[in-house]
Amino acid sequence: MRHFLEVDDLSVDELRRVLQLSGDLVPPKVLEGQGVALIFEKPSGRTRNSMEMAIVQLGGHPMYIKPEELGIDSRETAEDVVRVMAGYHAVLAARVFDHDRLERMAATDAVPIINLLSDVAHPMQALADLLTIEQEIGLADVGRVAYVGDANNVWRSLAIGCSMLGIDTAVASPPDHGPTEMDTDHVLALGGALLVTSDPQEAVNGADVIYTDVWTSMGQESQKEERLDAFERFRVDSTLMADASERGIFMHCLPAHRGEEVTNEVIESSRSKVFLQAHNRMHSARGLLSWLVGEAMEG
Repeated sequence: MRHFLEVDDLSVDELRRVLQLSGDLVPPKVLEGQGVALIFEKPSGRTRNSMEMAIVQLGGHPMYIKPEELGIDSRETAEDVVRVMAGYHAVLAARVFDHDRLERMAATDAVPIINLLSDVAHPMQALADLLTIEQEIGLADVGRVAYVGDANNVWRSLAIGCSMLGIDTAVASPPDHGPTEMDTDHVLALGGALLVTSDPQEAVNGADVIYTDVWTSMGQESQKEERLDAFERFRVDSTLMADASERGIFMHCLPAHRGEEVTNEVIESSRSKVFLQAHNRMHSARGLLSWLVGEAMEG
């Protein structure tokens, strides 16, 4: 039984294979006649649409489930939910507040579990990001991937994926918003170099990919004013983009708060690949599912 809670749940070869399968526009119907449960504690238009369409393209039937329909850990334990769902579905994918809930689900080994987002990790976004970098620059050719802003779950999964593939990364964050020592050790242990700085220019200098995310994520609304002040000089604008390599591209997982973490000029520029990233959420989801219910099961 294989699960996908973080990018390095895959080996390097498996990660490369998933990205390869993501480019297969006529995939085998590995989910023919099967269901995939999509449990959403937190809403997301991109995640729901990309997952549902990926499942359909593989011949399966997606089932979108709202939190009140299950009452996980209030009406029924997470473990019991998974054991029940395993009788209906080939895969269970969940977007949750607490990563521990996903780990408990996976520990049942009743059905493959996919992390659609947690407070700790966003590996499905990282797959789409890596696919986008491969298409635009080439994973073997990219120099540095620079992340500017909050070292959150998006940063963590992207840095892990890059490090697995030998890609150097940099992260520039305000004090108290940078990566934890545990996360930096994790990323460094996987092989890629990591620069941690409070200077956006230092992180972006010569980078091939400049990435940012919202300064205030879902569930942090009460901190918005404090965060706006803390992140003011971490906005990605044309001046900062000028420090990137000539082929440098801009990436953002969306939704974007234009005028906060990125200027409208940058996100609408020819260097911006944010909508390709969003579309690649579907292709990379299809690649992961193709591997998870096809090759991984056969192995």
